Amino acid sequence: MSHIKTGLEVLKAENFKRLEGQRVGLMTNPSGVDSALNSTYKLFSEASNVHLTALFAPEHGFSGMVPDGIEVDSTIDRRTGLPVHSLYQAGFHSLPDMLRDLDVLVCDIQDIGVRYYTFIWTITFLIEACGQSGIRIIILDRPNPLGGMTVEGPLVEPDQFSLVGHFPVPIRHGLTVGEMAQMVNALWNSTPADLTIVPCQGWQRSTLWEETRLPWIPPSPNMPHLSTLHQYPGACLIEGTTLSEGRGTALPFEIVGAPFIDSLDLADALNGLNLAGVHFRPHGFMPTSSKWAGQACGGVQVYITGAWQPIQTWLHVILTVRQLYPDQFQWLPPFPTGQQTFDRLIGSAKVRPQIEADAGIGQITGDWENAASEFKEKSRAFYLYPDC
Repeated sequence: MSHIKTGLEVLKAENFKRLEGQRVGLMTNPSGVDSALNSTYKLFSEASNVHLTALFAPEHGFSGMVPDGIEVDSTIDRRTGLPVHSLYQAGFHSLPDMLRDLDVLVCDIQDIGVRYYTFIWTITFLIEACGQSGIRIIILDRPNPLGGMTVEGPLVEPDQFSLVGHFPVPIRHGLTVGEMAQMVNALWNSTPADLTIVPCQGWQRSTLWEETRLPWIPPSPNMPHLSTLHQYPGACLIEGTTLSEGRGTALPFEIVGAPFIDSLDLADALNGLNLAGVHFRPHGFMPTSSKWAGQACGGVQVYITGAWQPIQTWLHVILTVRQLYPDQFQWLPPFPTGQQTFDRLIGSAKVRPQIEADAGIGQITGDWENAASEFKEKSRAFYLYPDC
């Protein structure tokens, strides 16, 4: 049994009293569970003093099984008969109608502490809409599984704002959902919402998920393992290229490759960089979906061996593949907005041209540390947990 209680556990211990007499909406997915693996959805729908009125689903749907990037239709929950409002993509335009019959909206979902993940930005849209509609919003907080001490990576520039970074936040922000919600509501929400955070009990910023003794529920289809979690801050950048990031395999975000890559050559080149805390093993794979589905790919599997820098490490992967295969390496095409996929992920339109100009890692990341430090200092005002 974990000594750490999530916000859900705290609310349950209070017998849901702060929800009594109100029409309640719930935004969650399968990652919202208590220590006995009972879902928030089940607990709310069975509690006699919780009047559950509507359900809300982020990317991947209420069941958490829809592939990335696929728009999910709103539907009716077969068990309760309640509407399940899809928030992903087009759903944001209908938020005022979705919220109309609610007194309070509760959010309980496991974030992973990395800016690219869409859940936290979905919640910020909900906060904004609740502020405009005069509806209370409650965040049931959960630990940042990567801990709250490390903040790193570039901040998103305004011309790259999107659902993978809607405000100037670094790739690893070091905040929980509750802390980020407070920061967004105070600094960037033009109509601040009536926001309540139900904090975790017993969690400290230095605590990684492996130390919490809480069950790990994959919050999305391609975040199955804790090893995936630790790779993701850097590996997600591969999404901005035509290289496979391992979707459609058992090792998403832990491998990289393409049909034109020789596994041994790439492994030798990357290991020759002598990067701290990481080893590259030659690896062949055939994705069943996503990029290069059904085609044999050469590449590498990335093994974490000690203290390392995931963002810089995976940037080295991109630089090295481009150097070895300049005629085959490509970026994904831009979105209809004109934004390049890689630019939205990294948060700037400046890095891609630097890579194309064969800039070194030091030149690319030169000002990142100062920007991350400034963000960390600004975010301290919204900490809910000890800085130790």
